[in-house]
Amino acid sequence: MGARWRARFADLIVVAAAAVPLTLFLLRERQIAGAAGFPLDDSWIHLHFARNLAEGAGFSYNPGVPVAGSTAPLWTLLLAAGAFVAGASLVLAKVLGVAATVAAGVLTRRAALAWGAAPAVALAAGVALVWTGALTWGALSGMEVSLAAALVAAALLAHASDGRAATAALAALATLARPEAILLVPALLLAKPVGARRTLVFAGVTLLALAPFVAFCLATVGTPLPATAAAKVEGGLVGWLAGVAEPARVTFLERPWAFLREWVRWLALTHWLLPVMLAVALVAVWWRRGRALAVPALVLLVHPLAMALLAAYRGPEFQEGRYSLHLLPLALVVLAAVVPRASPRTTGALALLYLALALPALAPAATRYAWAVQNINAMQVHLGHWLDRELPRGARIAVNDIGAIAYFSRREIVDLMGLVTPAIIPYRREGEGGVVRFLAETCPDHLVIFPAWFPRLSAREDLLEVRYRVRLDRNEVSGADEMVVYRLKRCAV
Repeated sequence: MGARWRARFADLIVVAAAAVPLTLFLLRERQIAGAAGFPLDDSWIHLHFARNLAEGAGFSYNPGVPVAGSTAPLWTLLLAAGAFVAGASLVLAKVLGVAATVAAGVLTRRAALAWGAAPAVALAAGVALVWTGALTWGALSGMEVSLAAALVAAALLAHASDGRAATAALAALATLARPEAILLVPALLLAKPVGARRTLVFAGVTLLALAPFVAFCLATVGTPLPATAAAKVEGGLVGWLAGVAEPARVTFLERPWAFLREWVRWLALTHWLLPVMLAVALVAVWWRRGRALAVPALVLLVHPLAMALLAAYRGPEFQEGRYSLHLLPLALVVLAAVVPRASPRTTGALALLYLALALPALAPAATRYAWAVQNINAMQVHLGHWLDRELPRGARIAVNDIGAIAYFSRREIVDLMGLVTPAIIPYRREGEGGVVRFLAETCPDHLVIFPAWFPRLSAREDLLEVRYRVRLDRNEVSGADEMVVYRLKRCAV
């Protein structure tokens, strides 16, 4: 068998391996949720944006009102392209997610091989990636994480052959899929001798890729970041610039230490050997592969600290590692690149041992995914259908979870969290009283909220009339156990 056919056969093994956890997750989804769905309400946000784009309403949540309300615009645009061809649907999002996951596995195998890993070890890296519960969750979640992982793996492959423009472009595109990937841009720049030409290529390509989205954010939100970032950030540099005040000990000590612990926990949840092996690999990579791979590998250390210090929100393990998953290809390429050359039998045995130890983590991950789908289907999706049946077309709804409710009801949305209604963000900084004041000024017809999030507002019987409520018996991912539909009797505070 020639080298080209061996490479294709190895890629096919990665593709076939991906079917194992995907099948397990889909079976658990059917057993627990009873129907296909997404494990996050945010997935429906992407699909709602994509449908509006495909239908000619622009990058808007309420048609005709452009807003930078996606932290992963590249994924939203990819969904929109798919929706334009085949229509927006849950199946479309899952198919694209699975394709991105398989691509991430294949590209990780090729990148590991390009960085000097033995063929068996490189193959194991690709299979190990698609056998992580986190990436399988990403494949079926309707979220951007698998796309970001594929782009990171592609950037590492381009970097191995010193393709400067391609490396910079892929790292910048990864940033448009998952903003935390921005750390890879300077790391890849510094990974090789930095001259004027290399600097200009990286700076120019990155600027070219990111400038349109930054301009759109400035035009629609008034900041260089999307409304999703402005609404969610709770600390760090971005939070400080937005006026969020917090004690210095939280910013510089408590949160970085907490995020670092979370990062290690999440790596161990992915594969219980991963944090230990990475600790060794981050040292070994300097003398095995030199600066070219060792500098990008430092992102694995910097990532949790940057999350805490730059734009703090939730930690690295939040929602199955949604903000960290794009770095798994980097971790596995670094591990594969430092494995010493040995006989094919020895390396093959070690690779099989690592993969065998990965399998037990898939079953609990599949169960978590399935319960998350059940929660979103039983609450947000159910309420979206109810609102579509019960409310007039012209109704305006104020909500704190905007995804499935907007997608299925297709009513005008007032977002109480500010993800697509940035005008509320200054009010939210005043606490619940500010939200009530915003409601008085905008006067929606109905509210759909978690009463636990707004205890004072939900207790106002003079303002609100209960129309419908949903309560989860087993809540795994929803923001609260109960969500209630209220009719707003009057707008006075």
